[in-house]
Amino acid sequence: MLQWLIFLILLILAGYLILKLTLAILKWMAVNTIVGLILVGIINFLGVAHIELNLINLLIIAVGGVVGVFILLVLSFI
Repeated sequence: MLQWLIFLILLILAGYLILKLTLAILKWMAVNTIVGLILVGIINFLGVAHIELNLINLLIIAVGGVVGVFILLVLSFI
């Protein structure tokens, strides 16, 4: 009985840690996406380059943030 209780406590602790880390990563990606989209909007508005917002570009912006926007900017000039 004690083994099951220890197992249950460890299982709950592992689930809590996984949930906490997942939410931290999602928050980081949301901030990166918002900053990147604002930067793409400014670049498109100023007419520096035209970066389309499709799924692939959005994933690059979400993961890379500002660096992802600059990668897309360089690729748009090639």
